[in-house]
Amino acid sequence: MTNTALTLNHLSPGANLEGYLRAVQQYPLLSAEREQTLALRFRTLEDLDAARELVLSHLRLVVAVSRQYLGYGLPQADLIQEGNVGLMKAVKRYDPTQGVRLVSYALHWIKAEIHEYILRNWQMVKVATTKAQRKLFFNLRSLKRALGADRGVSPSQAQSIARELKVSTDEVLEMDRRLSGGDTPLQVTNEDGDELAGPIASLQAEDADPAEIVGRLQESAQAKARMAQALGQLDDRSRAILVARWLHDEEDKAPTLHELAAEYGVSAERVRQIEANALKKLRACLTQATC
Repeated sequence: MTNTALTLNHLSPGANLEGYLRAVQQYPLLSAEREQTLALRFRTLEDLDAARELVLSHLRLVVAVSRQYLGYGLPQADLIQEGNVGLMKAVKRYDPTQGVRLVSYALHWIKAEIHEYILRNWQMVKVATTKAQRKLFFNLRSLKRALGADRGVSPSQAQSIARELKVSTDEVLEMDRRLSGGDTPLQVTNEDGDELAGPIASLQAEDADPAEIVGRLQESAQAKARMAQALGQLDDRSRAILVARWLHDEEDKAPTLHELAAEYGVSAERVRQIEANALKKLRACLTQATC
């Protein structure tokens, strides 16, 4: 890595997460004056050394933010990599003349990238597709803890959360069921006995998410053959990456993007691209009559 080169590969934990966490603590924090000087140099002169110092000095911020999202079951190394992408975007767009410190400005970009990554990959299920659902997805857990409702929200608690987030009570209850992953009644009623929208109100769409398609196909021998046929349409590397990341045995831990990158001799970003393309092809094959 040269002094002027700042690439995603050098800002990712790789397989040695503990070593990375120790390393980011070695980069010194910047004073307000130093930060402004560097930001002005990058903004006016496109000085990449200045940008590099700005990014490296804020890597520990990304690590801190990533810890807030460990409850979603995704590798912290991947969360950090996505957060670092957001950090670099923030540095690129940061205007030091606005009187705001980079740490405050960067938080938005770091969280935005991590949010998008979680929504794309959390259990391969798109649990949050609307603005209201996204708001619930990332805030419901903390609000439940504040209300002492770790095991599920009551209708009255759901109403309180709905007011706080400016969403409907039905949306709160539905997201709570999705995140809890437990048994879900076909029909739900509130404290007044009124029926609420439950799973019975939304039948499975034909163009369902690949994860749901995978689950149905694996229920019979014929379906398993269909899955094998679909996977057979992928090249060896794409198929191996997809199986390792999403179709592995539950007892096995899914490898991170960085571990696969080291195995195949490519960047973690390239592995992610291969994974996304493989999922797209798999969905197309499984939703067609023939592959």
